[in-house]
Amino acid sequence: MANNMTEQKLLSMIGMSKKAGKAIVGVPMICEHIAKKKNLFHDEFLIIEASDTSENTHKKILNKCEFYKIRHIRISSTCRELGAALGKSATAAVAITGKDMCCAVLSKMPE
Repeated sequence: MANNMTEQKLLSMIGMSKKAGKAIVGVPMICEHIAKKKNLFHDEFLIIEASDTSENTHKKILNKCEFYKIRHIRISSTCRELGAALGKSATAAVAITGKDMCCAVLSKMPE
């Protein structure tokens, strides 16, 4: 279970982004999307990574984010908690797309 109420609100907003069609779930799908688009606007793409991803997965995500100048946030929720918010058993990362949805998710971030 997520640590606090703020984290629960964040996970709920991430789940809503999936329902709205504004989420890309899973590292392979995120990397594929980035490779196709390449020119992603900074305020229209946000990658959220679970706290317990493997070192290799974290490095892969971080390298993509640094190279393409994509916002990246590592949250305190686990892969299972992040996955549950998205209707999956577990997921290491999710990408939020669209300026409005990114702003909505960022507004729920714990301080």
